[in-house]
Amino acid sequence: MTTRFRLRAFLQRFGLIISFILLCLGLTLLSDRFLTTDNVINILRQSTINGIMAVGMTFVILTAGIDLSVGSVLALTGVVVADLVQKGWAPLPAIAAAVGLGAVAGAINGLIITRIRVPPFIATLGMMTVGRGVALTYTGGGPITGLPDNFRFVGTGFLGPIPMPLIIAGVVFLLGHVLLTRTKIGEYIYAIGNNEVAARLSGIPTRRYITAVYAICGFLAALASVILVARLNSGQPSAGYGFEFDAIAAAVVGGISLAGGEGSLGGTLLGVLFIEVLKNGLNILNVSSFYQQVVKGVVIALALLLYRAIK
Repeated sequence: MTTRFRLRAFLQRFGLIISFILLCLGLTLLSDRFLTTDNVINILRQSTINGIMAVGMTFVILTAGIDLSVGSVLALTGVVVADLVQKGWAPLPAIAAAVGLGAVAGAINGLIITRIRVPPFIATLGMMTVGRGVALTYTGGGPITGLPDNFRFVGTGFLGPIPMPLIIAGVVFLLGHVLLTRTKIGEYIYAIGNNEVAARLSGIPTRRYITAVYAICGFLAALASVILVARLNSGQPSAGYGFEFDAIAAAVVGGISLAGGEGSLGGTLLGVLFIEVLKNGLNILNVSSFYQQVVKGVVIALALLLYRAIK
């Protein structure tokens, strides 16, 4: 019994790390293009968008919620920031307007969930549809292109040898980690996820914190959209399709419990890298995009099954 308990504890703590190492070793053996400096940098750069969104999704899931609207919020705020800089706005005010809009969209989700008592799945599904519709209406269905170079620096520039998107994502993860592990806000988020009723009875203003968590998620989706638009030199109303599922997958693979109150951003970071390495490896091996979706779905399902098995 003791041996089984120790094995379970070991797998809970190190299972994803071992799986990640084995995945990297396998891809290294299958292709000499995988473990190269250029490809590693490419993996890190490609992971920044999902990484930033996954931080916000982690906050939401820790409260036993879910946010299906982040992909649409990304599209809406992306076309807004692209339109503003194209019209002559300086990059910082345009970015501030976009991330502010993202935070407002997230806060609306939170208010609908906490005040009207609509389940998170339904509330954010509604925002997903509304956000996408507004983005398409705003642009007439077409892209906004030809953005100034001083704005594009956010997505394509470097600070020394380090790409700017990687620096931004690193700061987001660091601040998120500090918020969850070193502040009362983090304590309250975990308490709400473990038992919202008990948290409310103990004096925690649960409605306020749940609304704030969804606002953070919307804010980070908008920040990710700024990087994406700057990198692609285009604001696309069709951007972000399926991004919500990638963010959820990264959190779940990283050990965040869908029941709330359990997990860490360190796990989410590893989940983001695991999924991005998997996608990168499948591309290098010339696996069809259709099969890639199947493989990614199987991996997520196995992660959930493993999580239940070692609990």
